[in-house]
Formats: sequence, C-alpha cells, structure tokens
Amino acid sequence: MKRRSLLLSGAGVAGALLVGWGVLPPRGRIGRPATLADAQDRIVLNGWIRITPAGRVVLAMNRSEMGQGVHTALAMLVAEELDIGLAKIDLEDAGADSLYGNVAALLGGLPEHPRDAEPGHETATVLAGRWVVAKLARELGLSLTGGSASVADAWEPLRLAAATARARLVGAASLQWKLPVDELEVRDGVVSHPGTVQRADFGALAREAAATPPGDVRLKSPEQWSLLGRTQPRVDVPRKVDGSAVFGLDVRLPGQLYAVVRHAPQLGGSPGRFDVDAALRQPGVSRVVRLMPFAGSTPAVAVVGRSTWHARRGADALDIEWRGPPAGTLDSTRIAESLAQRARAAALADEGFAFTARGDADDALARAERRVERLYQAPYLAHATLEPPNCTARVADGGVELWAPTQVPSFARALAARVAGVPEERVTLHVTYLGGGFGRRLETDVIGQAVRIALECGGAPVQLVWPREEDLTHDFYRPAAAALMQAGLDRDGRLQVLRFTSAGDALTPRFLERNAPALALPVDLPDKTADEGLFDLPYAVPHQRMAHAATHSGVPIGNWRAVGHSHNAFFSECFIDELAAEANQDPVAFRLGLLEDMPRHAAVLTLAAEKAGWGRTRPPGVARGVALHECFGSIVAQVVEASLDAGRPRVRRVVVAADVGTVVNPGIVAQQMESAVVFALSAALYGRIDIVASRVQQTNFPNHPILTLAETPRIETHLVPSTRPPGGVGEPGLPPLAPALANALFVLTGRRLRELPLTV
Repeated sequence: MKRRSLLLSGAGVAGALLVGWGVLPPRGRIGRPATLADAQDRIVLNGWIRITPAGRVVLAMNRSEMGQGVHTALAMLVAEELDIGLAKIDLEDAGADSLYGNVAALLGGLPEHPRDAEPGHETATVLAGRWVVAKLARELGLSLTGGSASVADAWEPLRLAAATARARLVGAASLQWKLPVDELEVRDGVVSHPGTVQRADFGALAREAAATPPGDVRLKSPEQWSLLGRTQPRVDVPRKVDGSAVFGLDVRLPGQLYAVVRHAPQLGGSPGRFDVDAALRQPGVSRVVRLMPFAGSTPAVAVVGRSTWHARRGADALDIEWRGPPAGTLDSTRIAESLAQRARAAALADEGFAFTARGDADDALARAERRVERLYQAPYLAHATLEPPNCTARVADGGVELWAPTQVPSFARALAARVAGVPEERVTLHVTYLGGGFGRRLETDVIGQAVRIALECGGAPVQLVWPREEDLTHDFYRPAAAALMQAGLDRDGRLQVLRFTSAGDALTPRFLERNAPALALPVDLPDKTADEGLFDLPYAVPHQRMAHAATHSGVPIGNWRAVGHSHNAFFSECFIDELAAEANQDPVAFRLGLLEDMPRHAAVLTLAAEKAGWGRTRPPGVARGVALHECFGSIVAQVVEASLDAGRPRVRRVVVAADVGTVVNPGIVAQQMESAVVFALSAALYGRIDIVASRVQQTNFPNHPILTLAETPRIETHLVPSTRPPGGVGEPGLPPLAPALANALFVLTGRRLRELPLTV
C-alpha cells in the first residue's frame, strides 16, 4: 500500500505540474542578453538586438530569405520601434536558441474554420487549441521559414524587443544627462534633448543601456509609424544587383571540393554493384562515395572532384547496376484512377475524417431539389527551384560547419549532428540566400548527403550539387489528389448543402517521419494539409460535410507552395462557379450572396470585381473568371482575363485584391502577389509529374516547362486596409489563380475543366 500511495502521489504531482504548466502563458520571446553570445565589441541588449560602437544595430535574423522579402520586412519592424534608418541595420544568423522558433507556423497547422476563428468571435475550442499549440511551439523552438508565417510570427516579439532596446537607450541617456525621459527624442539612431545641446548616438549609450531597466515599454501606434505601411527598398537588392549576394551555389572556401549525386532511375531504387574505375580515371575526380538514405532520400552514389564539371564527368562515367524498388512499381495514371475510385467509395460509405460537419449533409442532399456532383483531380508537382538542391559541408576538429540554402535550420543542424556523430552544439550553420524555396528546402536530404561526403574528404569543405535531372526525378512532390464534390440547391437556386470527399496521401506524417522522427507518431492522425481549402470555406451553407480519405501511394511527397490550398482551391472555387451557373446567377453575385455575414471576404471579392471591371464589356475574344480563397491568415480574390491563341489558353491580365491584415511593406506584398500568380500560372498551364514504371518522365525544363516572360500577364494588386495583425503573403496569392483561369476558359469554350493542368 505504501508503494502504491507513493506512485499515486507521484502521479498527482506530475499531473499538478502539467496543469500548472498548461495554465501559464507561453514563455516570453524577447530573450536575455546571454542568448546572443558576442565576442566582438558589440553590446547585447536582448536576444535579438546588439549595438556596435558605431551605433549600428545588429539584428539576429531567424528567417531565410528566398526572394519573399522577409529580411526587409523584419528589419523594418525593428527600425520602426528603434527610430533608426533601415540602412543602419545589419543582419546576422540568429543561431540555434529555441527563442528563434516559429510559433506562428505551428499555429497555422491548426484546422480552424474561418467562421470559428474570426477575431472577437473565436470559439472556446479555437482559443484553447491556440493556447496549447503556442506553448508547445515555444518550448520546441523549431526554427523554420514556411507557412507564410514569418512576419506574423515576428509581429509582436520583434517590435517588443526593439521597443525595449529603445527604452533602455533612452533611459541611459536620461541617467547620464539627468533629464526626464519624456523630454528626450530619438531620430535615426540618435537620442537628443531638444532644449539643450545633449545628443548621443546608440553606440555611445549602448553599454550603459545594457544595465538600465527599460521601464514602461510601449509599442508605437499606427499613427506614429514612419516606416511601416510604406514601401521601402529591399535590403537584399543591392547585393543581388552587384553580385555580392551569396546563395548556396556561390559558397567558395579554401581547398573546396565539389560533388554531384546519382540516384537510381526508379523511385525507391538503389545502387547495386558499381565499378568506380572509369569514374576515377576522369581528370579531376578524387573519390566516389556510397550514400545511404538520409531524411527520406534513397541510397545513392556521389562523385567528388576539383569542380562541379569534373564531378559530373566522373558521375557520367560510373558503371552502376541499379536495383528496382522493393515494393513494386509506381504509375501516376493508375494512382490517379485509384484516387478517383477512393473518393467515390469514401463518399458513398461516409468514410474519411470529416474536418467540417454542420447540419445534416446526407439528409439535405437526399432532399435537395437539384443535385450536382462533379469529380476534380490534380497531379503530382515538382518544386523545380531555379537553384537546385545544394549544401556545402566541412567536418573537422570534432565539429560540422554548413553553408546551406535551407528553410529549416533546426532540422538541418540535428541531421548533420546525427550523420557526423557529434553533439548538435558542435554544428555551425550559415544560412545563405535561397534561390527559391517553395517548400523544397524544408527538406534536409541534401544536408545529410553533404555531411556524409564531407566525412570522406579529410577535413576539406565539399559542395554537393544535384544536377537538374536528379532534382526533378527525386523530389518530394506535391501530392496528387481527387475530390468528389456534391451539392444540393433548392428550387430558387439557393445553396443548401455541400458535401466534399477528397482522397490523397497524408503529407504531414511523411514529412515528420523523415525530418523530425522524434515528433512523428506511430499512427497517422488526420492531416489538415490534405483538406485545407475544402473544409474551411467561408460560404454560408447550412449543411456541410467536408471529409478526407487518406491514402499512401508510395510516391515521396512534401510541402509545395500553398500546400493543400494549391489544388483544393481549384476544386472548390471551380465547383462554386458551376453551382452559380446551375443557379443561373452571376459568379460574383452568387458568392456575395453566400458571404453576407463575412464582410472581410465580401470586401475583397467586391474590390477585385470593381477593379477588374466585372460586368462591363470585355475586349473581343477575352473572358473573365473569378475565384476567392482564404489561407495563411489572408484573403485573396482574383479576376483573370484570358483568351485563346491558336487554341491555347493565354492569360492577359490578373487583378488581385487582398486583405493581408496590417501591411508592413506594400511593395513587397505586391511583389509576392505577382510571384504567386506567375508560379501558379506555370503550374496551371504546364505543371505535372508523370511516373511510369516508377520512373519520373520529366527530367529538365525542356519537358517540364515554366512560364516565360512573354507569357506573363499584366498583374495588378489592390490591398484592403486593415488593422488586424499581418497575415501571410508568400502563398495566399497562388490558390485563386487556377480556378479563376478555369472559370474564364469555361466562358470562352463552354467546357468545364476539372483536371490540372488546364488544356482546352
């Protein structure tokens, strides 16, 4: 009895601790000065900000710059609260402390419905879920750039860190000059007293500021902003223009070697017997390394040489006997057929996990005056970043040093440590500029391979580069998907029921298995990314059932720009357009009728329609299509003007309206909307990955085309003013493009296109 009492007592203490932890708020995110160890003559004011003797501000940058402008946006948050010019802020890698984790990205994984999560009207379930996930995310401290969450995540902690640093600096001046804080002002990094000659820059005040309590810290109100909300020049542009910017492929170190990789021609294949003699006889080739699987990669062979050209010549000379995949062959056509069958069967049997269930969808559909049923499908897609996968690694003196264009510093460090057999604190990572990310650089397979090769190179740095053929044929592809869309309307054309059943591979479990095995679960839980863009529609429909039937095809899958929204928005917004036609209503008016209690969505849609001239006469041979979608905390509507040139779709104009919350830099928002439109249009017209006998058929840009400059339409961006915190920007502009184009093509041709890519 005594032992049992002790056990119960221990369980009670543990339970009490857990409950106590649960009710406490997430740990603060300003950080202590000790977070930023600094051997240089710079003063650390908190976990984000250091001051140089010359009065410059050094910001610990915890996000990867891949063209989305995040380095500029985050620097603007700091510059605004510090009252210093943007040009006086320097950026340095943030390091490995959990302080720099991305809390907002993990919060974005919650399966929230916009009607349950509208600010000021959140349900108790939504609030509780956010509380728990925010606490877990803060403790995990996963440093990653993704989910269009960088600015949203930094919005409060970075401004507060800067405001706290400013308060310390002003407080130090107040103590030195024996003047009230309220009488001092700060302008462009200089504290002064207008009534006297007293003035000092941040460098002169920093040391005393580090020992000065901040006192009452207040964030600026929007009326006080001088930088935020105004277009500012991007901090990365000068280096990209003059060639001094360092991308992963630009890394050059003393004694550097170069490597290229060869994977099996078939997905899941591996090298068997191979002869290295022919490769080693090639000029400049020094060694051949067999690679085991790393973070989801398949076994491979790497060749090391004096240059990438030497290594490629050596790899071409390899004589390899390739083994096929152990689990049978993969065929994308058969997979697409099976997904369609699975969606139909799951709908018939009420199978799959229902992310949204409101009213009684089955009964309402059975009683509907008019029933509409359509099947939509989307293919696998590659990322095809213009900078192919690469990493430079050096293993020496019991440590690892990496130079990598990565979106996931936390995962990269952890994998490098495991491969090299060193403690994680012995891994130093330099995050370079990324020549495109789009989710591909959330993967760490190339990191593991580079470290393994570096282990064989005697302490010399080695740069591993994947040729384009390896990139396209061994990607982690956007999952293929199918969705059976069912709806019921009453005799007056009012939409009464929506019943969507989708089928496709669950992405998140596969991603965690290979990149974060400690976080992977023994069983697959419902994956929000598989059904996002279907279960979370804003439209007021009394009866809904949005379910997903998870599959496991065996094709390697990963995050692709806008993830599930990228294809599910095509399914849902094309189907809504079909229902508008069935109800004999204008597509914009039909949507607005379903958004009477969602004013933000209605405002975005109305703005897009007005700016596009919806309802006005169109040029001959040109049609307009519309789509509306919310994702990553932002609402975007697009109107596409399209025509047919020699029987091929041609997009001439895209009008974008968006509510992205508070706008930090309008110029960058417009750039990202344009980027998303171009990326989405490439996928809508050309994007597909075909797999035959486990071999990916697309191998390089000649048979995997992307949009050309001549094909790029005029893109106009209009922003709805908002006082809400910032939402995402990098991805929300992508999902509406394909459905808006498909809806325009219906007007032109009278044919509904229900499969991507779009061909007429």
